[in-house]
Amino acid sequence: MKICRFKNKTDEVRIGLVTDSSTLLDLTPAGITRMFPLLESENPVAQLAQLAKNNLPRVALTEVKLLAPVERQEVWAAGVTYLRSKTARMEESDFSATAYDRVYAAERPEIFFKSLPEKVVGTDESVGIRRDATWNVPEPELALVLSSRGQIVGHTIGNDMSSRDIEGENLLYLPQAKTYHRSCALGPWIHLGATETGAREWKIKIEIRRGAQIVFAGETSVGQIKRGFGQLAEFLFRSQVFPHGAVLLTGTGVVPPDGFTLHDQDLVSIEISGIGLLQNPVVLV
Repeated sequence: MKICRFKNKTDEVRIGLVTDSSTLLDLTPAGITRMFPLLESENPVAQLAQLAKNNLPRVALTEVKLLAPVERQEVWAAGVTYLRSKTARMEESDFSATAYDRVYAAERPEIFFKSLPEKVVGTDESVGIRRDATWNVPEPELALVLSSRGQIVGHTIGNDMSSRDIEGENLLYLPQAKTYHRSCALGPWIHLGATETGAREWKIKIEIRRGAQIVFAGETSVGQIKRGFGQLAEFLFRSQVFPHGAVLLTGTGVVPPDGFTLHDQDLVSIEISGIGLLQNPVVLV
């Protein structure tokens, strides 16, 4: 099952149940005005299946604006969870290479704050590249949607935009390289009901277009993530409270070559086979 936040033709924010590639059910007449109660329920899939039996309004996806599938959840990110990301981050910085090598093998993962919910952009909205950076890249990632109890209740697609030259200059610059205006995209909706075993079968693909030309394309598998999803969630919730739940990006396994950087007006498309497509134009910020 897939749930989304959307704006209708009168700019009202509503919650929808995506039924197929072209249609959603508007859940508002059934009393569902926020995702939070669904994500906190014991069995959201069963609850949605029951709601879908009602005579709810059917709306074409082409008639709505999909919003980022977050309400009040903070967004955090795990790093160096794929061997490829470890190698790339070691290559970008002699200064920090040892730290990245050690955290890949350590029990405790790298986890950092990524975005406040109101700063997250949804599909078709612009992601940003820093104007004071020279090496900007997207990072396509599976995102875990977590309840306030730390339970994994769903998955979505994330783009962890990064300024690799800033991070590579000094490890202490990581917050500036990772957290800035339009640096986090999520969408297009939340997939509910998948097990970790099932999700690890999904493929992650990325394509970057510059005008009519594809300037980069790559693919990896969720199964290549080194750490278990439950382990990542457990470390995030250690000595922490998230009363509204949280979203945790799980790291990237697709890294553009060292000579590549995003340009203003590029188009980044990220597809996860079990979820859908997150697509964002690029803007200088």
